Amino acid sequence: MALTLALLLGTQALATDVYLPALPMLQRDLSAAMPAVQLTMSAFVLAFGLAQLVWGPVADRFGRRPVLRAGLALFALASLGAALARDIQAVVAWRAAQGAGTAAAVVCARAMLRDVFEPQRGAHVMSQALSGLGVIAIGAPVAGGAIAAAGGWRPTMALLGAFGAALLAYVVWRVPETVRARNVQATQWRPLAAQLGRTLAHPAFRAWTLLVCSTYGGLMVFLAGSSFVLIEHLGLSALQCGLALGSNSIAYVCGTFICRRLLARHGLVGAVQRGAGFTALAGVLMGWAAVVSGPTVWTVLVPQWLYTLGHGVHQPCGQAGAVGPFPHAAGVASALTGFLLAPVAVAVTLWLGRHLGAGSPPMYFAALATMAGVTSLVAWTLVRRHGALHT
Repeated sequence: MALTLALLLGTQALATDVYLPALPMLQRDLSAAMPAVQLTMSAFVLAFGLAQLVWGPVADRFGRRPVLRAGLALFALASLGAALARDIQAVVAWRAAQGAGTAAAVVCARAMLRDVFEPQRGAHVMSQALSGLGVIAIGAPVAGGAIAAAGGWRPTMALLGAFGAALLAYVVWRVPETVRARNVQATQWRPLAAQLGRTLAHPAFRAWTLLVCSTYGGLMVFLAGSSFVLIEHLGLSALQCGLALGSNSIAYVCGTFICRRLLARHGLVGAVQRGAGFTALAGVLMGWAAVVSGPTVWTVLVPQWLYTLGHGVHQPCGQAGAVGPFPHAAGVASALTGFLLAPVAVAVTLWLGRHLGAGSPPMYFAALATMAGVTSLVAWTLVRRHGALHT
């Protein structure tokens, strides 16, 4: 299960990380403005969030396997389309299709976790899966940087298509159905609306989902902005940028190992309380860089390492906690969590598109410091108060 979850969740990491070192090349090759380049990320994230509202109920109604097959086929085809695109508008459209396909893999992965495990055990298994995901994320920007340096940005999209096709074959041949009883009312409007209302009204769902959204928002600052800071302002090559981004994934893997130790000793809520210490320290260092020191490789990387350490704790706990109260509607709960990530991520990328285009790296530091502060505050208040209600 951990291997399968790592591969399914890896579609999202690969779709964002592989082409990050190639973003400046894409901008030059297609003569695109900075906001349009950032829109390739925003369109992916927006489609990723919206599509989950469709895939989640469908997965509860028809099972996980049919949704996975359809979503991964779409992901592979959209990756090929992006590789062949001739203008930035086509890239944006194919990236949106990629996001919709990725949504199927991610929403089913979270729902499968709840199909099989209770929340605390699910968080442990999710942290194992995210360790595997971290290994994928370590290699993704490094491979993307090497491929971009050798052949430009288009081969990075072709690599995503090959991964999607291989994962589709794995799902068809090796992944069983995990739904024990299909919910025939899951796609009917009235029962679906009622379930969405019950999910949103649950205080534990709100607390855990807000934690996931805030920590992911900080990650999106890093994903959308770091390559421009490292390449355009600090002079790193595409390969060097890929290595720098890969180092953050090493920190993330370490965070997932720390998560499992904290879960064994302190439970879901206690693990998040302690993980927020890494996040808060990252925010302090980023704030200092924005106001005092300015951009250097180390003022970019060290706070990012700390932030991704905390993210390695918050992400598995938050995802398991959000679906924990809903064993019979895990698809809907998973979809709603993913959908609520979209406006946060889109706002972050659009904001960075405007301010990084003006050549202001301190705004990058300030944005990540803000998201780190919000994440820590949520962990120490809402999750502490409401996160344990379902256990």
